[in-house]
Amino acid sequence: MFQKIKWLISVSAIACLVVSCTSPQKIIYFQDATDFETLVDDGNAYSSRFKVDDVISIYVSTLNPEASSPFNLTVGVAGDSGTTVQQVDYLVDKEGNIDFPVVGKIRVAGLSPEELRLLLTEKLNDYLKDPIINIRLRNFTVTVLGEVSRPGTYPVNGEQITILEALGLAGDLTIKGERKNILVIRDFGGTKVYNRIDITSKNAVKSPVFYLTQNDVIYVEPNNSAVASASLDSRTTIAISVLSLIITTTVILITRN
Repeated sequence: MFQKIKWLISVSAIACLVVSCTSPQKIIYFQDATDFETLVDDGNAYSSRFKVDDVISIYVSTLNPEASSPFNLTVGVAGDSGTTVQQVDYLVDKEGNIDFPVVGKIRVAGLSPEELRLLLTEKLNDYLKDPIINIRLRNFTVTVLGEVSRPGTYPVNGEQITILEALGLAGDLTIKGERKNILVIRDFGGTKVYNRIDITSKNAVKSPVFYLTQNDVIYVEPNNSAVASASLDSRTTIAISVLSLIITTTVILITRN
């Protein structure tokens, strides 16, 4: 009888180990990359582009501050009172325009920061000599959901971020995350575009969603073992309880005999 109990316990332990094992091919990133392999990344050619509802900071400066001041939206008046002057940002309206001082409406949707800088420089040349224009996207955030350590919305410093950097901000994928089928949801003027990327492949860097845009949503779905584990949790708990009861009862009966 004791031999049967030991056999039952051994089989249960082996079954648990088999279920919990995860293949390395399911969790290793860039597993098809070889040593010293070169893969061209056109990230230098990538630039973010403005969208409807973006918030843009634009500051114009010249050697003559008084000449450039009409082209900067501010709140407050500087003077002896010590009032703080605050720069006002521009909101891209539903038509993709901003209302720029003196110049009027400018269509910015679809333009990169550099393209907008060149456009404004051209328009301001009639008013200013050698204007310096600083442009910054104020609402560049990405949202990472699903099987990551720290789901949430994260601000982006700079003009570009890769999906790997975004996952790094979220603490990387958990062991239960599906690495071959990560979903990226992107918005284009109210139209949602869905794309998937496999970060176990070196070709991930060629994906159109490897470089993220503002307000992208990344969803890491649970892998098959996580789904199976979730569906079996309640039944496994019951089975373990029943098994423990049988073993305990058997041991008590043997001890009494």
